[in-house]
Amino acid sequence: MYTKAFDLQCLSRKEMFEEDLSIAIKIYYKTRRPDLDESLILDLLQGKVFKNDRSIKSKFVEHGLDKEHPHSVIVISSLDNKDLVRNTLLTLVEEREGIQCNR
Repeated sequence: MYTKAFDLQCLSRKEMFEEDLSIAIKIYYKTRRPDLDESLILDLLQGKVFKNDRSIKSKFVEHGLDKEHPHSVIVISSLDNKDLVRNTLLTLVEEREGIQCNR
């Protein structure tokens, strides 16, 4: 089920990353008993965003809870931008969670 939903939502890059990469992911689960980890996400990104998931040399992964709308937030860039990748994810998550809190 996750694979099908992911394929519908994840756009493919015209030119896939080929260099060493950094990735930051926050996975929001429906329950506290998650059955999804980042390895599936990396596999699903392969062929859409990068040629091979072995190019991921730096990973930052967080987990959260969103009972109504489980989802993942993903940021990828070249390895030399790993601090920017992590900080971008944290900013996106903070903005999104701030929006949710204000509803």
